[in-house]
Amino acid sequence: MSVPYVPQIRRYQDWLRTERGLAFENYQALWEWSVRDLEGFWQSIWDYLGLESPTPHAGVLVEEKMPGARWFEGARVNYARQVLRHVDAAHAAGLPALVSRNEKGQQRELSWPELRRQVASVALHLKEQGLQPGDRVAAYLPNIPEAMVAFLAVVSLGGIWSICAPDMGTNAVLDRFKQIDPKVLIACDGVSYGGRDHDRRPIIAELEAALPTVKHVLVLRNLGLDSGQLPPHADLSAAMRRQGPEVDAFEPLWLPFDHPVWIVYSSGTTGLPKPIVHGHGGILLVMLMMCVLHNDIGCSYDANSRGERYLWYSSTGWVMWNAQMAGLLNGTTCCIYDGNPAGSKDKPDWGVLWRFAADVGVTFFGAGAAYFANCMKAGLDLAQWPGLKSVRALGTTGSPLPEDVQRWGVAQFRRLGVPEIWWCNISGGTDFAGAFIGGNRELPQVPGEMQCRMLGCAVEAWNEQGQPVIGEVGELVCTRPIPSMPLHFWNDPGNQRYLSSYFDMYPGIWRHGDWLRITPEGGCVIYGRSDATINRHGLRMGTAEIYSAVEGIPEVLDSMVVDLEYLGRASYMPLFVVLRPGVVLDEAMKARIANAIRTALSPRFVPDEIVQVAEIPRTLTGKKQELPIKKLMLGQPIEKVVNRDAMANPGCLEAYVAFARSRGESS
Repeated sequence: MSVPYVPQIRRYQDWLRTERGLAFENYQALWEWSVRDLEGFWQSIWDYLGLESPTPHAGVLVEEKMPGARWFEGARVNYARQVLRHVDAAHAAGLPALVSRNEKGQQRELSWPELRRQVASVALHLKEQGLQPGDRVAAYLPNIPEAMVAFLAVVSLGGIWSICAPDMGTNAVLDRFKQIDPKVLIACDGVSYGGRDHDRRPIIAELEAALPTVKHVLVLRNLGLDSGQLPPHADLSAAMRRQGPEVDAFEPLWLPFDHPVWIVYSSGTTGLPKPIVHGHGGILLVMLMMCVLHNDIGCSYDANSRGERYLWYSSTGWVMWNAQMAGLLNGTTCCIYDGNPAGSKDKPDWGVLWRFAADVGVTFFGAGAAYFANCMKAGLDLAQWPGLKSVRALGTTGSPLPEDVQRWGVAQFRRLGVPEIWWCNISGGTDFAGAFIGGNRELPQVPGEMQCRMLGCAVEAWNEQGQPVIGEVGELVCTRPIPSMPLHFWNDPGNQRYLSSYFDMYPGIWRHGDWLRITPEGGCVIYGRSDATINRHGLRMGTAEIYSAVEGIPEVLDSMVVDLEYLGRASYMPLFVVLRPGVVLDEAMKARIANAIRTALSPRFVPDEIVQVAEIPRTLTGKKQELPIKKLMLGQPIEKVVNRDAMANPGCLEAYVAFARSRGESS
């Protein structure tokens, strides 16, 4: 006899009523309590989700300030320990930890006991190489089981993990890894993407040469290429095969609550990518809360959600890889795909992920909003894969989900016999490795809106006077701390970059850089970035990194890029370039510019259009005026977005006004 399914957030509220004597008439009341009583709320999450510590904590929120809030002082935790505590129960239920597939159709399952053995094996190898708590480990790996095993091994020892995707070029990777002085490099010989094998051995050599702090290199022969072209390295696969009593006896270290777990990168409009440090405890709490309560992802071996299988397609260069892996924290089977979700240029195929999901019985299917839009445009018919009936939730993030795409998904699943598929649309950031806005399975769905503000997140929309508004578009701010906010940026004396990134506009208040409207009913709509950071299909890149690639071409004298996220339409990113006198922007020059971006950064940041202009608008101090031009392109009048008196070259604006007008007429 099957057990009737109870949404995770309903189970939590039932627990609050029974264990805490707290009852709430609706979600709004529950949210208000969660942001009013931060200590009571986060202690309830610790207790409800069963986090463990061998030592008690002195208090939940010992000191409330932003930045620098102090949480759960005295508690000791470890991300890897929380994952591995599920091994015996999940294995007894006959459920795997990971199910993976790649472009070549190769599918693997990793059992929970094998996950534990491989993690212990790699951890012991790294310990023998001298890895100590606090040492950084840089990884250059795709979305495969070995990446997750390596991560768990590193953090089990107190090492600090940092990963870049192998589709990123050498410059972009070094801009990140050179900042953190890694002691160990873990890399793959190559990857398969878009129907082709891509040799990454030359990049490994370049990384080694440019990272003098690296004392040990582990190479994964992902493509089985000849490793003789590289200096002698340890083999990751061999390091994962260790057997013996020391492997069986291995246990992750207990670490302070705020011990660093990883360094992730989020780019601003100037300078190098920001190396953001998060702590074990804050990540455990926030990612578990998000996965369980808001994404409604249960423990696979729990009777209420038996057989849960969680897929959120991501590259390792996006924080959603971290969010996908967080399913393991709750004993969930994670399903991961390595490759291009669109097939290849020669053989486009937007059904790749759907077939994988249907074949392995995925219950939660997540991807960037642009992915679902492309599936709709490709005319995909999901009814051809009856196995998709197992899917009970669709997750999106990365950019606003257009209303017609959400309606398309509902209609597709109705044809599969699912009356009303639940869309779990979330919006958050790499910056705090979580979401501010997300889903609630028990709330109504309105196409074009996200359902609610996340529990524990004191999110508001502020107008130009710094006042909270409802029903109006304003700056997304968070007025009280959450546990996963950054501990600090790596090598950031006096927290200068950290403060300028989030607290420059409102001291002591987190300004996220998104436009937000909160509806009277509690729904939320994101209208894109309020600053000039580029956000392409969920991956953020600083404009400075694009300029470095483009302006490295001798014929390009200056450049400016803006990313236009239109609500309900696909994003559009034009690149404006100033070329040397006599040089014409022909197709060959466009190809060179596009290739420079593709090689140095990623194909995701190749612009939609390249436009030749006479000048780039600059302030009197020489700064490129990206945000005013972005606002102009989004339809605001020029006199409201820029002060000509504060410009070094106001005469250049007419060309941008004309371009914006032509775009408006053609769209």
